[in-house]
Amino acid sequence: MAIPISQSLTVVSYVLRQKLRGNKHYPLVLMLEPLFRCNLACAGCGKIQYPEHVLQKRLTPEECWAAVEECGTPIVSIPGGEPLIHPEMPEIVRGLIERKKYVYLCTNALLMERKLPEYTPSKFLTFSVHMDGLKEEHDIAVCRNGVYDIAVRAIRAALDRGFRVTTNTTLFEGADPERVRKFFDSMMELGVEGMMISPGYSYQKAPDQEHFLRRHGIKKLFASILTDGKKHWRFNQSPLFLDFLMGKREYQCTPWGNPTYNIFGWQRPCYLLQDGYTATFKELIETTEWDRYGTGRNDKCADCMVHCGYEATAVDDTFGSWSAFARTVKLTLLPNSR
Repeated sequence: MAIPISQSLTVVSYVLRQKLRGNKHYPLVLMLEPLFRCNLACAGCGKIQYPEHVLQKRLTPEECWAAVEECGTPIVSIPGGEPLIHPEMPEIVRGLIERKKYVYLCTNALLMERKLPEYTPSKFLTFSVHMDGLKEEHDIAVCRNGVYDIAVRAIRAALDRGFRVTTNTTLFEGADPERVRKFFDSMMELGVEGMMISPGYSYQKAPDQEHFLRRHGIKKLFASILTDGKKHWRFNQSPLFLDFLMGKREYQCTPWGNPTYNIFGWQRPCYLLQDGYTATFKELIETTEWDRYGTGRNDKCADCMVHCGYEATAVDDTFGSWSAFARTVKLTLLPNSR
């Protein structure tokens, strides 16, 4: 199983409580961005295109903890930028673990091996390493040679120290399904706990706008990759979300499921779009016109099938009907039956 039972039970009990309360707009994972600065300049990401005065800003530990307590999610994902650049990141993580939040610390791994002694292994902490495929594909994606090898060494070092480690892969147009499948094999052989995959989203600030997949291409690519999946592959994602990527299910986006908090405040409506910010989570939920977003509602959302918009939808669907729950259980126990 890619996700520990204790974490799964925490999420299940949390979602069921929300449903019993009749709460439709509940958050599942907080996307906590403590800074935008990064030590890579990936062609498919626009974060470091911000002006220098913005890149110099970062959230304090107190601001991070307050945001987590404000929205109440059981899981906190810390992307960036590169979070390990933040000098107070170990303190931020310790505070979240004290609050019994499951933390996914996202990193490109350039600093990871050197920073490991600053962290303590815990069931609440996972290093989520950005890996966009085998060596050739990954180094091209991050626009720097040698990064794949550095990441593999860091993953091995983290596993040797007893840390939970997962991978996070973004796929673009031109991805070779067979090479992606070999990449999955290599990550499983490396010993990571699970893998997360998602199509890229066309950030307006991203330097490369030519290789983002359109909706039809996403379904075709992921069907080629995931059909007849291997028994040893483990994904730390909802099986129904993977069905969605393959075109087997149709979902509408639930952007409130993965709210984003960063140096500007609560980002409206989601991690990928910037239609303004609010000062509080309550204001984000109550004043955002959610019906303006999602496929068929907004041109910017037309080709989006990214996990931060649809994973929460899939999790919510799991507990919305017996058939969806049964399929989730089946695919969890028999992942190659897809």
